[in-house]
Amino acid sequence: MSGNWKEINAQWQGGSTFIASNPAGGIAQMGALDGKPGIGPMELVLGAMAGCTGMDVASILLKKRQPLDDLRVQVRGRLAEEYPKIYKEVHVTYLLWGNGLDPNAVEQAIRLSEDKYCSVGIMLRASVPVSSSYRILQPGEVIPEEVEERQK
Repeated sequence: MSGNWKEINAQWQGGSTFIASNPAGGIAQMGALDGKPGIGPMELVLGAMAGCTGMDVASILLKKRQPLDDLRVQVRGRLAEEYPKIYKEVHVTYLLWGNGLDPNAVEQAIRLSEDKYCSVGIMLRASVPVSSSYRILQPGEVIPEEVEERQK
């Protein structure tokens, strides 16, 4: 293929399970296989957005020489009740760890990703409302959800 085309092939594994792969050998499992749960196609859309904007934000902050130790991007989408079960709204939460991260630099990095660089997010915003928030944490700080999960 030439130009700016991207390609994914999805190979049926039986039932409703597919393995998606790209020409470089990257794979994603959709549906359960050999007792292991997979990621659903609509979840992959959210994952694509998380990865896309996360790459942007991390790159921008590091170029700004911000002390970024860790970054987690959580993307939640609310699906329609009826078919087609498309997303009706999406929310992105950026959790950033670093001692001395500048909130202005974080906000600028997020804004640049959302408005200019993250192709997945820009495509989604063309059809669904997308909101975002962020939280700066100190290195080693645990978010409350993780504390609850560890106690189970």
